[in-house]
Amino acid sequence: MLDQIPFSTFSKLSFAAPEPEDLLLCGGLEFYDRTYDRVTPKSERRLERFKNRNFFKVTTTDDPVIRRLANEDKATVFATDSILATLMCAPRSVYSWDIVVQRVGNKLFFDKQDDINSAYSLSVEAAYINQNFSQQVLIRDGKKVTFDEPNPFASEGEEVASVGYRYRRWKLDNEMYLVARCEVQSVAEVNNQRSFMTLNALNEFDPKYSGLDWRQKLETQRGAVLATELKNNANKLAKWTAQALLGSADMMKLGYVSRVHPRDHFNHVILAVVGYKPRDFAAQINLNTSNMWGIVKSIVDLCMKLNEGKYVLVKDPSKPQVRIYEVPVDAFENDYVEEPLPEDEQAQPPAEGVENGEANGIANDVEDKAVEAALA
Repeated sequence: MLDQIPFSTFSKLSFAAPEPEDLLLCGGLEFYDRTYDRVTPKSERRLERFKNRNFFKVTTTDDPVIRRLANEDKATVFATDSILATLMCAPRSVYSWDIVVQRVGNKLFFDKQDDINSAYSLSVEAAYINQNFSQQVLIRDGKKVTFDEPNPFASEGEEVASVGYRYRRWKLDNEMYLVARCEVQSVAEVNNQRSFMTLNALNEFDPKYSGLDWRQKLETQRGAVLATELKNNANKLAKWTAQALLGSADMMKLGYVSRVHPRDHFNHVILAVVGYKPRDFAAQINLNTSNMWGIVKSIVDLCMKLNEGKYVLVKDPSKPQVRIYEVPVDAFENDYVEEPLPEDEQAQPPAEGVENGEANGIANDVEDKAVEAALA
């Protein structure tokens, strides 16, 4: 371990980042379907499944456009909007997370790694809802806004989700620029001008856990529902807002998606969709952009003092602080292969007297609780 930084020091940081420039726009965006703005709990829409549309979550150093921009010396620091949002909203995080930092020559690369021990496997429902919601609220008539280059991660002829990648550059000081890949998911025509949007979904899995039944409260007490979500999911909402700001989205749409039945985590309905201007929403949740950039700038400055090599920035699992560890250069590069359990440790068939239906019920109950724990 090289250093540890308590979150209390982050609150004092400030940096006025200038407006970014777009270096490149890739991908294509479908238009937002405004009929979803009129959805209510009484006119709910069943959440569809989009099995044929591919979503890409490619980390920084695996991005061919980032590599090209790095080779062209367009910047010294490279990241994605998701990674920057994680850093910017770090003081609001409760659960542990980690970011891989690579110092190569005079350049810094921030990467997010897939952690086999993370809560990802427990958050499948939330990811499923978010992705399907983002595609359902579009007008799927073939009309698209296409950018300079196609989706850099898609194969020819592959059906991909509606997404626009904005490769943007910020000046951090006279000799240091930061490039990040930022995403927007949709577009709308407002007064004959294109308006970019981000699309995200909040999800209700059981009203008794939140204390507010969305089907009853969304029409009459929408503010109370949002306040409860801000209390229970402060970090998630802050990161979505930070990503909308980084991508200069004109609007962020939040969908309220609930299970058809609390015990069924496969079928969902859209109860409402609400739009916010990112800057207004940031002010509402006390997300200070100067402080956000102050955190990023301080971490970049700290990492720029490190020797060439690989490091990991880790949110302490139990304390409000981050730590920086030095790791071997080949760390995280070996593909993980799960070893089979010894036979005497493997799950045994249900005991006699337990019907198949009951056994399946127990298994579903365990899975439900795991998902609920992750989403609570």
